[in-house]
Amino acid sequence: MSDVKLDDRMPVLVGCGQNVQKEKDVEKAKSPMHLMADAAEAAASDTGLGKKLWDVVDTVTCVRFITDSPDSARLPFGRYPNAAKTLSNLIGANPAKTCYGPTGGNTPQYLVNYTAEQIAQGEMDIALVAGSECFATMMRALGQGKVLDWHDENPGQDRIDIGNEKAGVTETEKRHKLQYPVNIYPMFENAIRGQKGRTVEEHKLAVGKLMAPFTKVAAQHPQAWFPVERTPEEIATVTDANRYIGFPYTKYMNAIMQVDQAAAVVMMSVGKARELGIPQEKWVFLHGCGDANDLWFPTERVNYYTSPAIRKMGEKAFGMAGWDISQIDYIDLYSCFPSAVQIGRDALGIAEDDPRELTVTGGLPYFGGAGNNYVMHSIATMMDKLRAKPGTKGLCTSNGWYVTKHGMGLYSTLPKEGKWEREAPATYQAEIDAEKHPVVDETPNGKAKIETYTVVHGREGPDFAIVFGRLDDTDARFVAHTPNDPATLKDMVERDQLGRPGTVVADPDGVNIFTPE
Repeated sequence: MSDVKLDDRMPVLVGCGQNVQKEKDVEKAKSPMHLMADAAEAAASDTGLGKKLWDVVDTVTCVRFITDSPDSARLPFGRYPNAAKTLSNLIGANPAKTCYGPTGGNTPQYLVNYTAEQIAQGEMDIALVAGSECFATMMRALGQGKVLDWHDENPGQDRIDIGNEKAGVTETEKRHKLQYPVNIYPMFENAIRGQKGRTVEEHKLAVGKLMAPFTKVAAQHPQAWFPVERTPEEIATVTDANRYIGFPYTKYMNAIMQVDQAAAVVMMSVGKARELGIPQEKWVFLHGCGDANDLWFPTERVNYYTSPAIRKMGEKAFGMAGWDISQIDYIDLYSCFPSAVQIGRDALGIAEDDPRELTVTGGLPYFGGAGNNYVMHSIATMMDKLRAKPGTKGLCTSNGWYVTKHGMGLYSTLPKEGKWEREAPATYQAEIDAEKHPVVDETPNGKAKIETYTVVHGREGPDFAIVFGRLDDTDARFVAHTPNDPATLKDMVERDQLGRPGTVVADPDGVNIFTPE
């Protein structure tokens, strides 16, 4: 590192911390703020400064809690008017800025990219970026009829909101229940299967083979929620313990949000890291990064098996770093559901038979899907791996909403030369937004075919089916349910529906109905 002259404004990650809480007694369990404070203290200790860091930190940023995400108003506790200030008060910091990120699993990487840019531009010097969820304890308490004391009425100091809050689905999509990730990601999966030319059973086993290595990594990670290694067959086979959630996904293929986990990273300029005496072997550089959105609403997508945004974002991040995908030693692809892994893998040019593991944590179904904060864990874990093998290179991707919002970071202990600059994401977002895509008909009528679909299951079996279809006459896309009778739903699970013809009608109640022939 001594051979490279580093810009004093170069951003570096210098500390990381993460933890998991598996306390079953809700009265003894820590709140998400206290769990986050523990992760922040661990990150401060990791820098070598410990509590001295809190005397000099100028910015504290928090990832948005599930309780502050859209459609969460029904949750009776767990809101903080200024989470970053509450965290600051707990750890004894007095930052000039307290910030709050937007909703989405892309948020941790988005915030790291944003913070790096602010440091490079002289707007920040020393920042803590942290997040947590105690959704497992929350749901356990609600099940017991308890309301926990998770709040802070007046922490002080106005917060700075970073990013924009925008609904992830249209009203028509919402009426068809597409706002739930467990309903829409299996629709991506069936589209991928069609694009790969596989039968349902062939593809389920392929997904099991894709995800089994994730379970092996989770089994070895000290902060994993489910440290259990599973075979491809265990993941793919429907059993009482592994029922369908949204066909073709079994339970073991779904992200698990009911976890208690927290993670934090400390970022600062090279100049400050030197001034504070943080050893250079602690420094991790963000060599390349990008943020991009696919066409915002699911019904507008180009298709359901590719991501133009991930492809473009990857080009920009790798161009910034001067690297290519073959040089990456460690990978963490966002993994809420197998379809997200496959879409990300294919968009970045990673071959299906690439021997590299696609996760450093174990992924959201096995390590744990801590609300919007999972990627903070992948970044912290990536830092540990890169420091353990200096000179290696790592890739983290992130995903918010429904393969909608994306972030990427390329990391290494290798120094980054020159001035840290990234291309403004808005400059390439316009190109993605201009991608040719289907016209959407929100009140469709006529002959049509299924483009992709899922059958949503409850504990007792199939509940209802959702289809994306195309009208024969206009090729316009629509969303619809099918008739909700047991025979139709059973048939949709037992045989392939891709391309199946039928008739769609716009129902007066706003839920379109597609009846298969």
